[in-house]
Amino acid sequence: MPSRPHSVSLKDHGQQLHLSHAEGDLTLEALWLRERSPDETTLDSLTGQRLIEAADLPLDLSLTQAQLDGDTLSLAFSDGHAASFSLVALLAECQPCEAYQGMTFWQGSLAQLPEADFAAALEDDAALLDMLEQLQRFGFVRVSGVPDTEDGMQGLIHRIGPLRRTNWGGIADVKSVANAYDLTMTQRGLEPHTDNPYRDPIPGYIWLHCLRNAAQGGDSMLVDGFSAAEHLRREDPEAFACLTEVSPGFRYHDATTRLESEGPLIELDSRGQVARVRFSNRTERVPALPGATLRRYYAARQAFYRLISGDDFTLHLKLAPGQMLIMDNYRLFHGRSAFQLEGGIRHMRQGYVDRDSTASRRLLLADQLAGQLEGQRDGQFANEEASA
Repeated sequence: MPSRPHSVSLKDHGQQLHLSHAEGDLTLEALWLRERSPDETTLDSLTGQRLIEAADLPLDLSLTQAQLDGDTLSLAFSDGHAASFSLVALLAECQPCEAYQGMTFWQGSLAQLPEADFAAALEDDAALLDMLEQLQRFGFVRVSGVPDTEDGMQGLIHRIGPLRRTNWGGIADVKSVANAYDLTMTQRGLEPHTDNPYRDPIPGYIWLHCLRNAAQGGDSMLVDGFSAAEHLRREDPEAFACLTEVSPGFRYHDATTRLESEGPLIELDSRGQVARVRFSNRTERVPALPGATLRRYYAARQAFYRLISGDDFTLHLKLAPGQMLIMDNYRLFHGRSAFQLEGGIRHMRQGYVDRDSTASRRLLLADQLAGQLEGQRDGQFANEEASA
């Protein structure tokens, strides 16, 4: 964070506030400051939600006075409103977000897998936070000690957020069945893919619990899609650009369901960072685009597929009974090798949990545990002072 500003001044007839400090200058709009004024007439004290209608503020709103006293910035506005801001909080809000904050990109050579223990995460908030932070960092985590029952992972799901129900129900079987309604339910190998790109919204996290895995084959394959996408951006920027611009369709139809959606294979956020990847050869339906666009897209898709199916980016592992993978379906590609059932059984159970509840749980736990630690430190300091 920049050092504390040593002066403030008004610019552009008061429509801008200029903060000057040792590491540079910062200019803020009066209208932007007014609509986030941290007082009880502007923001609700309990929820932090805005009480005024920001769209009704005059577009020529200006500042009439600005005074800095330590960490307190006192401002008066042309609409008669006055408020005091915490300078530390204001500067923190203006700090640009770090690129891919909290993420570690990886390739197939990843030596140490992110691991968690089911019982610990179920009972201890610190262990649960560690599991969720590893999930955020790597895009997946392997959990051991999951109860050997069909709904064994349900207890931990309840610690994070509601189970996402689909047309297949809640937690569903992933095993070879007769008259399979999806290729997942066959013995066929599955190419690297993301789940359900034909849904809106797309499920955020995949929970895959192993009950039996004695079949020959059936190894899991994981690929960090963000790592692969950034590699493509560096090595083949034309292919990368194409996959961010063209939005193919995705479709799943069966006797009772019609699911259709669309989206680019590489989706960017407002800062140009990769926010989501898609790949589903089984369900993709490319529209009849102009020939030049199609040829460009097919070449770009092929380049991306060669990356995500290659050994350099692919991590191979085989789940044992009682183990579970939690995978970020916006970041991770996953697949499996073909398997044979002669003399063996492969039975997985799979469910989905959405991104918002998962992120909320992680951020809330981080705040709560940080607050507890700060309280313990304050208590220790008070005891030391009392005994001095």
